[in-house]
Amino acid sequence: MKSSKRNDNPKIFLSLEHLLKFELFSSIINLGTGKQKSNSVLSGRYASRFRGRGLDFEESRPYVIGDDVRNIDWSVTAKTGKTHTKVFTEEKEKPAFIFVDQSTSMGFGSNNKTKAVVAGELASIIAHKIKKGGDRIGGMVYSGHNYELVTPKRDSRNIIHFLQKIVEANQTIYEPKPVDFENSLTDIFAKINNIVSHDFTVFIISDFHRYNDSVLQYLSQLSLHNDLVLIKVFDTMEEHIPNEKIVITDRTNQINLNGKSKPLKEKLKTDFNSNYKNFKSELEKYNINIFSINTTTPIEQQLIEVFSNYKT
Repeated sequence: MKSSKRNDNPKIFLSLEHLLKFELFSSIINLGTGKQKSNSVLSGRYASRFRGRGLDFEESRPYVIGDDVRNIDWSVTAKTGKTHTKVFTEEKEKPAFIFVDQSTSMGFGSNNKTKAVVAGELASIIAHKIKKGGDRIGGMVYSGHNYELVTPKRDSRNIIHFLQKIVEANQTIYEPKPVDFENSLTDIFAKINNIVSHDFTVFIISDFHRYNDSVLQYLSQLSLHNDLVLIKVFDTMEEHIPNEKIVITDRTNQINLNGKSKPLKEKLKTDFNSNYKNFKSELEKYNINIFSINTTTPIEQQLIEVFSNYKT
């Protein structure tokens, strides 16, 4: 039988009670206060320009050939002496799909929390924020050897169901099973492309350790008709190792690192930054957004900073 104490450590294991607390945070933080396009990603619903009738009036502008004559703004036309037309807006549904990685590599955490815990917290914040906009929310929880799919619905119970699936996957994260991650991820994102049709906001929360060219192609296809945002969760030790000899193990393999070795420290830092930069560069070819969140700094502080300064 497993130790209940081990599974209750909030820095290592998730609980539904813990994730539900982030509903309050999603209420008080304004993730749409920044100056860039991406700051509207978590706003829930979105407005699109639409020339029609019976919709919300947005503005009047000079008439151009091809505009519907029924939308001519006669009042402005009379005042200016130039033909103007009315422009309307309509609200379109923007359902959200959240992919949460709870595979073995996400179980790493050197200081504060594990990557898996931070990923679950991010998913909860996003889900609760979008719920307030009235849109459907669903997602997929990936454990490496398996996945759980939650169909997008406009229902608070659906969010709880989704968060519970994250918790269940997280509770078994240190019980890995043999899996070919490269083929597994390719299959998973092929499935997501079949599930997510168009006009979705899709969030991919992962450490992106095993993402190959095939997965990147599926991501590019997904981004053609949807808003796609990638959130890389990383542990600070992946970039900086302490100045001491350390042992890292996954219970099967073991690596001895000499943190006092300056060349080793520089190589690890360079490799980490280079891998992220190259991955981000590939994503930019398809206009896919990515930002990173670490496991040490309070998640609230990081999100405020990201959505105040992030550029698309």
